[in-house]
Amino acid sequence: MSSTTLILARHGQTVWHAENRYAGVSDIPLTDTGRAQAEALARWATAHPVDAIWTSPVSRAIVTAEPACHALTLTPHREPDLRECDFGAAEGRTLTEFAAENPQAARAFREDPVANPFPNAEDPKTAATRGATALHRIATTHPGARILVVAHNTLLRLALCHLLGIPLADYRRVFPRLQNAAITELRMQDRSVGLISLNVPCEPDEA
Repeated sequence: MSSTTLILARHGQTVWHAENRYAGVSDIPLTDTGRAQAEALARWATAHPVDAIWTSPVSRAIVTAEPACHALTLTPHREPDLRECDFGAAEGRTLTEFAAENPQAARAFREDPVANPFPNAEDPKTAATRGATALHRIATTHPGARILVVAHNTLLRLALCHLLGIPLADYRRVFPRLQNAAITELRMQDRSVGLISLNVPCEPDEA
């Protein structure tokens, strides 16, 4: 069976992400920097063509993928299970702000973010499973192809841990951050998953 390449990209920057605020279920638009990152992703996709593009249903992911879709004349697919995690009581706050309101919960989250998620947040184990299952489903739909997938920072980090056999509790340590519009490449064959690259900028001068 031929392998499928999944090219994972986090959406472009938003105001909340520039301020390091948790944006899960909130629909926050891209900044000018985020739109420039989307254009850079399109240039990368033009130089490294893909066969299909999938996105989260959240507008910041959809808008990030639009320039690449236009450049490659591809119609994007939407995958609801690629949406970002719901951060519950931390939504819209920085971790520092949340810690000022609830220091005990913040301390527990820092110690183990999976065993101690934010109050009223989505269970990270559930998010990891839905994200990993969605990526497997996309790979199975396009055997042997190269697929661009535009989604979200925490969801993708949890899914990567799930797929690569890394303890979920370590997702913040092992993958501190996926940079906006940077490339992470997976090679998937049946249930076997290999990490080819991580957090590669679309353009050399990107931070």
